[in-house]
Order: sequence, then structure tokens, then C-alpha cells
Amino acid sequence: MQTVIPHWLTKQAEISPEQIAIQNGNGSTLTFQQLKKSSQNYARKLAALGVSSGTHVAVLSTNKQEMVVAIHALSYLQAVVVLLNSRLTSEELTYQLKDAEVSFLFYDESLAPLSEQISFSQSLSFTAVNHLQPKDVKLATEINLQTPFTMMYTSGTTGFPKGVIHTYGNHWWSAIGSALNLGIQKEDKWLAVLPLFHVSGLSILIRSVIYGMTVYLLEKFNKKIVHDAILTKKITMISVVTVMLQQLLEELGDDSYPAYLRCMLLGGGPAPKSLLEQAKEKNVPVFQSFGMTETASQIITLSAKDALKKIGSAGKPLFPAQLKINTPDENGVGEIFVKGPMVTNGYYNNESATINAFHNGWLATGDLGYLDKEGYLYVVDRRSDLIISGGENVYPSEVESTLARFPGIKEVGVTGKTDPKWGEVPVAFIVTDQTYNHGKLQCFLTEHLAAYKRPKEIHEVDYLPRNASNKLVRLELKKLIK
Repeated sequence: MQTVIPHWLTKQAEISPEQIAIQNGNGSTLTFQQLKKSSQNYARKLAALGVSSGTHVAVLSTNKQEMVVAIHALSYLQAVVVLLNSRLTSEELTYQLKDAEVSFLFYDESLAPLSEQISFSQSLSFTAVNHLQPKDVKLATEINLQTPFTMMYTSGTTGFPKGVIHTYGNHWWSAIGSALNLGIQKEDKWLAVLPLFHVSGLSILIRSVIYGMTVYLLEKFNKKIVHDAILTKKITMISVVTVMLQQLLEELGDDSYPAYLRCMLLGGGPAPKSLLEQAKEKNVPVFQSFGMTETASQIITLSAKDALKKIGSAGKPLFPAQLKINTPDENGVGEIFVKGPMVTNGYYNNESATINAFHNGWLATGDLGYLDKEGYLYVVDRRSDLIISGGENVYPSEVESTLARFPGIKEVGVTGKTDPKWGEVPVAFIVTDQTYNHGKLQCFLTEHLAAYKRPKEIHEVDYLPRNASNKLVRLELKKLIK
């Protein structure tokens, strides 16, 4: 059975035409009516290039209003938006463009040098698209919730990223689940500083058009700018990761945030309990959450009434999600499985990964956790070996496969090291031969790995810890960290 709804931006422009949809950090604004007109006009220009229903279109941009317009424009053409992480190298992006079978790449002018390194044949800047003559085409008036809308890549344990497909329905139910948990108030304004190419940032845009809510858009995180915005721009909601929360609490000092700030949604990995208690002392409304790219953002979140009494818990599943602990041990700890209409149906052109991830309709998250007597989830360990650095996922296997390509490195193992600023950073242990050159390695890593993935320490060792099957034991690597 297919579910069809009116196009959500068109509908919101009819309901609240003068309501501000986007408020930029420079003071400029765009109403829902203006956003609809801009997006539809942009869609007709994209159509002139040959973009149509089902076309895979990559977008490479930081948090810019032009990016928002482009995403909505592509929805009017029923194209699939492939969101690219602007922090990746040209090599990493080239892999994703090929794997996603992208036909067009559109980018922000500030990323022109990176786009040139990618050298994708069908690429155009946002500005260049604006100079095109629009084509008179029929734009989508409805949305089929079963239709794929976006694709974004998540690192894989094999070292190869996987394209997570999100339907309109995945995004719709994520927004509805969040609304039923956090509520909707007419004065709500959500500060978006997390990257829009991540699902945690993109989900704010989707909530905006469904709720009729203003998004305060900032290009990047700066603690002083974000702190000032919370104090002076009537921000009621903000999404953060642990490193942002730490810096904002430092900036807040002995002061307090306005009472209208009602939610600081915390994701991107577990936070130290001491940090959460510090937030509680300062009356900062931190709501811990649990989610991943595959769940179209948060799928388990603390509610307002539980935020202070259940510190350390990720909360309960959003309506209508489900949660279970698979094969719990004697302490009740097992792998976290989730299910719901916000969960992806699978990975693009990767049947084996999809089959491995899903068990009778349940998504195996790879995270370990337990439920207390009242059904609240506590995450006790992350996906096997995953390093979460400043909210970004770093898989050791991906870093290892890059290091292993460097001349002179015979063996390599990567693990995470606790870091006061980023939560964790990657650290590498290598076995080398006489041809190894440390100085050249740094240039190699700069070319092939995003900055947050590059090992902050590289230690030469005589051998790596392995088990009887000769498999690397990363847990033992942690014991080597000074």
C-alpha cells in the first residue's frame, strides 16, 4: 500500500506563507512562500540540465541557504539527493560518486577547489545553475512516502562506506516521532549548526517544513557565535554533539540560558556522566538520544519529564519505533536492535550489507546496551571498534586500509584514544620495514584521509597483538596507549 501526501514544502507555504523558514546568521531570512518559489525556480533550472525523476544528484556544500534550496528543488523533480561530506578527500568523494551512480554534482563556490580535484564531468556550482534558463516542466505536487529521497554514506566495517537510502517516509516518520516526544510550540526555532550533509543536520530541515518551524542556520560551529545566538535569537531547540556541549558549558560559565531554550538534543555518541551532571547544575535542558544514519536521525530519546531523573540514559524509542536487546547476557547487556518506519530499507547496491544488518525486520545496530526496569535504554559500548571523534564516525578498518597502502608499512592496527576535546581520536600502531619514511606518510594521509580520520599518534612496534586465528585484537592495542 502506497501513502501519498501533498508536497510538504508546497503545503507549508500554503498554510504559513509569511512564517520564516530560514534565518541565516547574517540576518537575512526566507519565508516558506519564498523558499517554495526559490526551490521551484531552481528545480526548473536543474531540469534544463537533464535532472529528472530518479536521477542521482550529488550535493557538496557547507550549511548554506543555497544548499537548502537545492535539496528542496531536487525533491520537486523527484531526484535522489546524494549528500556529500565536505570534510572528505577527493579520493573518498570519488568513490562515493561512483558507488552511488551519480549523474550530476552541484557544489558551493567555496568548495570549488575540492570539486576540481574530484574532476567529475557533470559538475556545476550553485551560482552557475542560477544563471541557467529555466525549463518549463511539471513539478511534483505530491510525495509518495515509499519513494527514495536522500542517500548518505556511512563508514563500513570492511573499510568501504555504504550508501544509506532514505525514503520520504523515513524522514516523515522521524519528524513525527520527534514531535510526539519533544512537542511542537508555535515559537519554536531550531538552531542548525550540525552539517546538513549528516542526517542529524538534514533532519532539522525536514522537521522545519513539516512543523512550519524556523531554522536558524549557521555554516559551522563557533562556541561564541552559537552561545550568543542562544542568548539573543530566541533559539528554543539546538542539536549538538558532546564536544559542542562541553564548549558551550564552558562559554556559559556561571550564567544561565534563557528559559525559552527548551531542548539541547545531544547525539553523536555517549557523553560523560560528569558533563551531563554539569549541564543539570546549570539548568541546561540536555536530552540524550541514540540514533544513526540508518535510522534517519534519533530513534531513541529522553523526554522532557525524564531528562533530569534519567541522566546517562538514551531514553525510550520514539513513537512509533521499537527497541529490543538481542540475546542479553546475565547482566541484561546485549546488542541493540531497532525497528520502525524511520529505519532505512537498506544500502544502495549492497545486498550483502543489507542482509547482514537486518534480522526479521529488525536493524542490528552493533551497539551494546541494556534496559532498566522501567524500559529506559543505557548504551554501554559502541559498535565494535568504532571511534566517535567530535560526533564523526571513524572506523579503524578504513584508516588501516589507507595506511596499509603506504610503502614500508607491513602491518597496521588502529584504535581510539580518549581525548578531552574530541571525545576520542584515532591512534595507529604500525610494523615497518627499512623503506618506511615517516615524513612522507603525513603528506600521504593528508591526501587520502579526512582530517578527523587521520591518526593523531603513530607508534612503531615490533608486532601487533593477534589471536590464535591471527586476527588483530584491537582491545589489546588500547593497552599500548601511553
